[in-house]
Amino acid sequence: MIKTDKKDRKIMYQLDLNSRQSLKSIGKKVGLPKNVVLYRINKLEKQGIIKNYYTIIDVHKLGYNILRFYFTYQYTNPEIKKEIINYFKKSRYTSIIHHVEGPYELVIYVYTKNLNEFYPFWEKTLEKYRDYFATQQLVLYHKENMYNLQFLTKDNKPRKRVDVYKGKKIVEIDEVDYNILTYISSNARMPAVDIAKKLNITAVTVGNRIKKLIEQEVIQWFRTNFDLTKIGYRWYKVDIDLKDHKKIKQIIEYLSRNPNFVGVDRTLGYVDLEIEFYLKNVSEVHNIMEDLSTKFPDIIKNYRYVYVLETFRYHFFPPE
Repeated sequence: MIKTDKKDRKIMYQLDLNSRQSLKSIGKKVGLPKNVVLYRINKLEKQGIIKNYYTIIDVHKLGYNILRFYFTYQYTNPEIKKEIINYFKKSRYTSIIHHVEGPYELVIYVYTKNLNEFYPFWEKTLEKYRDYFATQQLVLYHKENMYNLQFLTKDNKPRKRVDVYKGKKIVEIDEVDYNILTYISSNARMPAVDIAKKLNITAVTVGNRIKKLIEQEVIQWFRTNFDLTKIGYRWYKVDIDLKDHKKIKQIIEYLSRNPNFVGVDRTLGYVDLEIEFYLKNVSEVHNIMEDLSTKFPDIIKNYRYVYVLETFRYHFFPPE
């Protein structure tokens, strides 16, 4: 495990709040000159704690559906699993790929505007690999409530919350918008000047386009992709079946006070409540669930959890 000090954590906290903010802005908030901030960020990148900077984009507003598939394996070996992962990595539909430990082993997120167009790809997938899937579960993604990584500094500031993928009105974008989104989706800190050079437009145009996409709520959040296992944390997702569905809002409000609570998935065709945490170990999962059961007696029927072992793709914008 890599040791980080309070200043490193404060910088990480600021990069999670807004990874596109300037070094000067971060420096003012953490009490360091910008050259020291740059040095520390470079160090965190070299250590692999910072993997990249990404942009959360509401693809529902661009006309996409989000599907999530859960698989468990059978009759496989490491080579076959690697082949399956590479197959999904090459697909233009796939946005996120996780290898997890729990009641399922492989999680695939798919973006598609047209389910009829996607289906032939799915048929091909089953023809190639159905024998290696003991179980498969399809979940339709509706939206997600995301919270900032408050546990990095454990301060008492109001939490940042963004409701992603809420869709509603479709936003029409042109090729320039699309190309800008493509660049910042995997590099949120990419300067407007660099984007402008690649697209043969002005930096002012890039800035104005990004500002408009934010106002239209297409761009939801500039975040940082951390490998938090390197500082002792792992991503856990808890799937809960409830006796009383009406208590969901109260449960979420209660959980939002926990600095390690980072998200709620809203889906169709799966469990009642899906909650996400960054925690140090499985014991902390059980402690949280025991606390919930005490706070909300006779509400939770059962729960199960998974945690991420490895992420093979983590992208919030679909390639054409």
